[in-house]
Amino acid sequence: MIQLSHVTYTYPDQPAPALADFSVSIEPGEFVLVVGPSGAGKSTFLRSLNGLVPHFYGGRWAGRAEVFGRDPVVAAPRGMADLVGLVFQDPEAQFVVDTVEDELAFAMENFALPQATMRKRVEEVLDQMNIAHLRNRRISTLSGGEKQRVAIASVLALQPELLVLDEPTSQLDPQAAEEVLIALRHLNEDLGLTVVLSEHRLERVLQYADRVLYLPALGAPSVLDAPRIVAAQLPLVPPLIELGRRLDWRPLPLTIKEGRIHARRLADRALKSDDRATGLQGGASGPRPGSSAPPLFGSVARAVAVSDLHYAYDGHRALRGVNLAVQRGEFVALMGRNGSGKSTLLKQLVGLLKPDQGRVTVFEMDTRQARMEEIIRRVGYVPQHPGALLFSDTLALELAFTRRGHGLPPDPAADQALLARLGLAALVERDPRDLSGGEQQRAALASILVANPDLILLDEPTRGLDYAQKRGLTDLLRGLRAEGCTIIMATHDVELAAACADRVVLMAEGEVVVDGPAREVMSDSQVFASQINKLFRDPRYLVVDDVIQALATRGEGPTNYT
Repeated sequence: MIQLSHVTYTYPDQPAPALADFSVSIEPGEFVLVVGPSGAGKSTFLRSLNGLVPHFYGGRWAGRAEVFGRDPVVAAPRGMADLVGLVFQDPEAQFVVDTVEDELAFAMENFALPQATMRKRVEEVLDQMNIAHLRNRRISTLSGGEKQRVAIASVLALQPELLVLDEPTSQLDPQAAEEVLIALRHLNEDLGLTVVLSEHRLERVLQYADRVLYLPALGAPSVLDAPRIVAAQLPLVPPLIELGRRLDWRPLPLTIKEGRIHARRLADRALKSDDRATGLQGGASGPRPGSSAPPLFGSVARAVAVSDLHYAYDGHRALRGVNLAVQRGEFVALMGRNGSGKSTLLKQLVGLLKPDQGRVTVFEMDTRQARMEEIIRRVGYVPQHPGALLFSDTLALELAFTRRGHGLPPDPAADQALLARLGLAALVERDPRDLSGGEQQRAALASILVANPDLILLDEPTRGLDYAQKRGLTDLLRGLRAEGCTIIMATHDVELAAACADRVVLMAEGEVVVDGPAREVMSDSQVFASQINKLFRDPRYLVVDDVIQALATRGEGPTNYT
């Protein structure tokens, strides 16, 4: 069904190809997961399946591609649209009209489908993606995760033979991601829809795939095989598989269900469940402060105070009486379902939005009265779509612009050291808008860190990051916290929160519903628990290092529990 033979493709003005002598064959009806480090060519491969590469992006193409007997290079995207549905990494890039229902009908109108057919399909995809309640909403008022589900639904409405998705769960909360993946699996199994999906968060998707296509690096031979076989070869993997490999569990578990057999044996023989005095009381980043939230006002240790905060978009209430206080030097993770108000709260903290009611202070500055220039001297904000921050011609100029804006002298050596810390040193002369999604995420972070902010606000910082980059980000954030930075992070990445956060604040329907130490909040949750906590169901174990260090405390060897 899909056959690429010796494809080499180079984007315009780029010295190296994005795909080099790449060949792959995919059978009809398969569910194929595409994995690999950022920049390995995953998105380029997906774009080639409907002819966007090379027709939309330009550049140089060599080799042959065939999809359903058609050559995408010859047919172009319009000639493939009835067969191939593509969901972009950035859902906003494919929206055309204003409201959700109109967006779902737009492509079908272009194919001149009967009105009755369009109505039926709109209802079907609204139910499949669980977005019926968004039918009449303006797309501009949706959260990032809601936009992602609408983008998937708009493609499904055409009922393509091949569905291609580029990181479809990157902005979804754990429950919404599970719902989307289950819906895709049903379409694959019940209707024979072929699914090719790229994703960095393997813990969400691996169990659904028939085969995994691993692109290790540019020019290196790809691997296409069963999930368990490929998982054993990947350099960095989800926590469950990492623990299984470090403890030599066989067969290597891909799901919590498969891992529980090993975990029970390990707990019975080494991690005594009644031995609460031993084992770690902190997480991988060290002991966590277990104190309750600080008082809202009148504390010199306070970085942020939010009191009775209300805000609405076009009449839709996004925040309802939020109260929150954050001490200086704390690392707080904001979690909750899509549309719960996390991003809106971050925008309030940086002054991009002003309260309809209530009060927000940041380092004693009232955001309704303080000028934006005053706030951003102390606060660095990386939005959910980092490209909004990047507009200079090169990454070096991007950092230089930030320095000028903050009245800081040029310091190329410090800039280069920061980029090296973020794995971007080789891209210093690249146009930030030409970078991959993960590279843009790190470039945006570099553009705010260069000013040494006291408070860092991050909205979905691991979106588009592979496991190596995510590990580097984790180390960076821990280091910044150790240096005294206050960090507030809105995230659906439970593993990142488990590894880094002191406190977790769960939001729902614009309200704070739970606020407490990370270990307590994440251990009590069925949705927002880490893989390791789900495996052992024990608040002492949130991350892999918790288990390994507990074994070391008891003098146990890691290979005794296969």
